[in-house]
Amino acid sequence: MIWVVAALIFWAAMFWLNIRLSKSAQSHTRAVRLLVPAIFGITILVVWEGVVRGLNVPGVILPPPSAIAARISTSLPVLWADFVQTFVKGALSGYVIGCGAAVLVAVAIDRSPFLQKGLLPVGNFIAALPIIGTAPILVMWFGFDWQSKAAVVVVMVFFPVLVNTVQGLAAASAMQRDLMHTYSASYWQTLFKLRLPAAMPFIFNGLKIATTLALIGAIVAEFFGSPIKGMGFRISTEVGRLGLDMVWAEITVAALAGSAFYGLVAAMEKGVTFWHPSQRRS
Repeated sequence: MIWVVAALIFWAAMFWLNIRLSKSAQSHTRAVRLLVPAIFGITILVVWEGVVRGLNVPGVILPPPSAIAARISTSLPVLWADFVQTFVKGALSGYVIGCGAAVLVAVAIDRSPFLQKGLLPVGNFIAALPIIGTAPILVMWFGFDWQSKAAVVVVMVFFPVLVNTVQGLAAASAMQRDLMHTYSASYWQTLFKLRLPAAMPFIFNGLKIATTLALIGAIVAEFFGSPIKGMGFRISTEVGRLGLDMVWAEITVAALAGSAFYGLVAAMEKGVTFWHPSQRRS
């Protein structure tokens, strides 16, 4: 019970500290903006550790963070092999193919009123299909290796990026298009010099959404067939063996990889759309 009391005291102290930092004069500085979520995350881990140990929660129900960290440190080769199989081969390759194809199809839709009226409604229907139903079909079509996981990721990321890109291509105002027309600009000149730059905030919005969908799709697809490695394969296997510490280790790696991937795309967005009001500092 001492663990629980200590965890609650620590939580109260960190809660008070975060409130003070949020209301301080330096609350808008970069250091404080990074420190507040860091304190919040550490508080969650400490409270988790204290409650689990204080209440003697069995490890097969919820292992403490220390046990998960110990399992990560002793399983680095396995975790790395699973990471390469799921993220690098499956999620990343499917992400690149799906997002690239979505941008190209969006340009084709922009050029064709028929595709605007015919393809987008069908795309919305396909995007609404549950991944739990389409994943086993794609695994049977493309085999049990990473190619089938990439195919699942392509299906998951294609339509969010497509819809955002189509909306972005319509973001340029009529006055801006008329100005390009007075300069005798062709469709492609207008596209590359006006409409695609104006669409970049929309495109990156879709790309950021797709970062999380890509990893989720690859992991879910591995539940329906995979070689003897991969995050989804390891999770399903260890759950059957009641190895919850390894399951949480894989979840931790997936969360870190997904967060880093999202941060990378967000950093690219800041570099490309530096001119947009959303990227300007107050």
